[in-house]
Amino acid sequence: MSKPRKKVYMSAGYNTISLGTGRKEFHPKKPRPGLEHYIKEAGQGVLGRIGGAKNVDESVIGNFMAARFNKQANLPGFVPMIDPGLMWKPACSVEGACASGALALMAGIKSVLADTADVVLAIGVEVQNTVKAIYGADILAGAGWFQDRKNGHAYYFPGKFSDRAGAYFEKYGRDLTRKAFARWYRNAVENARLCPTAQEFHNTTKDLEGLALTEPNPKVFCEHLNVFDCSKVSDAGSGIAILSEEGLEKCGIDKKDAVEIIAWGQTEYDLTKEPEDLTVLETTKRAAREALFSAGITKEKLGFVETHDCFTIAGILATEAIGFAEKGKGAQFVQEGNTARDGIIPFNTTGGLIGWGHPTGGTGVHQAVTVWEQLTSKAGEAQIKLSEEKPYGLSINMGGDDKTVVAIVYEKGK
Repeated sequence: MSKPRKKVYMSAGYNTISLGTGRKEFHPKKPRPGLEHYIKEAGQGVLGRIGGAKNVDESVIGNFMAARFNKQANLPGFVPMIDPGLMWKPACSVEGACASGALALMAGIKSVLADTADVVLAIGVEVQNTVKAIYGADILAGAGWFQDRKNGHAYYFPGKFSDRAGAYFEKYGRDLTRKAFARWYRNAVENARLCPTAQEFHNTTKDLEGLALTEPNPKVFCEHLNVFDCSKVSDAGSGIAILSEEGLEKCGIDKKDAVEIIAWGQTEYDLTKEPEDLTVLETTKRAAREALFSAGITKEKLGFVETHDCFTIAGILATEAIGFAEKGKGAQFVQEGNTARDGIIPFNTTGGLIGWGHPTGGTGVHQAVTVWEQLTSKAGEAQIKLSEEKPYGLSINMGGDDKTVVAIVYEKGK
């Protein structure tokens, strides 16, 4: 794709707490907020920063499986609940498995580009702690080719990415790769400890890498991954405004408090087919390449990356897919500390999916909020130091086993 035909911005991001195991507020046997709570909190959080509902032209919700986790469909109908000022205004919902959040962003971006809206309220939300983990695994398997479900692991997606890890071990060595997984986990939790809304914010474990090196036990989980290699079950909502230049003016937002959407890559792989090479995230690779090419920049211009680390192996493979590490060298790249917050290219500055949480359909919007916070210096304790030589941020949101991918390049508004 070429660069957008007009300028598109994002601003006024808001995240709820990512609730689940690890948060002090979470108790599996006590009542917890429902889907409508997260939609309303995230939506009102954005509205409070853009001058209210009167400035919104339309809304979009990204969600994956509310119809099964919450027995609730027709999510656009919740938008007027956020604020009476949204009554009678257009709203829709989009779904693309774990990439649903980024697809919501893309829907808003395209509305602005089509001149049908100047201000779009984008929300990503998921409430998954309504069922036991093993039942949730069956629901989440809908992000894959469900006809293969009966042949898959009981924990379907952990099994899929365990297979990727096993293939990587066989090709490039197990010991260093396991240590890289542990380093990825450490980075995720250390970053999450700096973000009050993160699911791992309360984590006080001293030896994070030692814990993460716990040997996988295939009798109770997966052959090549342990539970610390996995993102957690999370309930959360995130919201952000997508705006034209006229929309910024209408909402009274200065460009320095917004990020400009420079370019994106959106790619799709056949859901019914297995990856040709388990050690490559080919769809992610193509999306990242398209985004960077369209932006007219190289990876060296990126100040940080928010990537879809649903599992530690996905984080390792993402470093290779974007091009920071050669094929088979991602484990070494991570183990050397290059993706830490003080490394060559910080990844997942508020913890990513493993540290902040993974409310499946909401993750893409959370990534955008994190990028907006970083580029506008609103990230608080989680803020990283950015240089003028590396002014861009990149987000990558993946649906399923590298099937649906959206990569977006952002720059601080100016």
